[in-house]
Amino acid sequence: MADPASNRAAPAVTAPSTKPQDHVPRGILCMIAATVLFAITAALAKWLVATYPVGQVVFVRSLLSLVICAAFILPVTGLSVFATRRAGMHVGRGLSQSISQTFSVLAFMLMPLAGAIAINFSAPLFSALLSIVWLKERADAARWIALLAGFFGVLIVANPGTDSLTLGALFALGNAVMYGSVTVAVRGMTSTESANTLLMWQMTTVAAFHSLLLLFGFRWPTWPDAALFVCSGVANAAGQYYWTRALQLAPATAVSPFYYLMLVWALIIGYVVWDDVPTIELMTGSFIVVASGLFLLLREGQRQRAVDAGKRDGKGA
Repeated sequence: MADPASNRAAPAVTAPSTKPQDHVPRGILCMIAATVLFAITAALAKWLVATYPVGQVVFVRSLLSLVICAAFILPVTGLSVFATRRAGMHVGRGLSQSISQTFSVLAFMLMPLAGAIAINFSAPLFSALLSIVWLKERADAARWIALLAGFFGVLIVANPGTDSLTLGALFALGNAVMYGSVTVAVRGMTSTESANTLLMWQMTTVAAFHSLLLLFGFRWPTWPDAALFVCSGVANAAGQYYWTRALQLAPATAVSPFYYLMLVWALIIGYVVWDDVPTIELMTGSFIVVASGLFLLLREGQRQRAVDAGKRDGKGA
């Protein structure tokens, strides 16, 4: 599961220079639509991986996402969208992203859907931690408390036994760590790379790396399962489109909290399809993780507004 945003693919659209506040309701609706589609994508991956190799599931999804992305972007930009002076960083980001997505599907295979998604929600916590360590961002006491509380919530969801965490929880944590690193890397690349360039390099490299996993097994799908593979790729791409659209229509602080509705849909799907009954540990830990993520989101919004106000004051002076 990636930033909620960077581990999935879809057409990128140039954002307008301003975001009128009256677009916030539309942005919220787009974000809710994205969470439904992302939950469906995760559920389809969990269903398919019970029959087909993990590598096949992630490769087909990545390939379909790349095809859909290219169909929208390349007619407008041509191959010039791949022009960059940071090819090495793009490849490294693609490798990290491909590992993250593979870990995510492995987690879906080995543990309840909602539990894996709840742990994946800790990605912003790892992103914040890596920003402090890697980008040397300042962190006050409140931010550290939120991080520690969030990691404590992850432990509750993972429900470690007397000896160690379950294998599925370890894969979910691995996905969150890798996804957090990708988010930080993207923040460091946006100053020189366009959204379309970031997206097409990501989709191309992720599909290329995932193709290597086909060496570990491939099974021809039945026609009904082939339809599910296609639905997974389409839902994945459509979800990313609506996620991107939500952030274009409204500020992140207004729409991002609704991203956590994905956990609600996962709980419903898990109960209906796999008879997964949510435990007290899952509900408690998920609440802590979500609350910590929302707190960090609000703090980031306040910090960004302060920076923007400082820039305006500087220009006015």
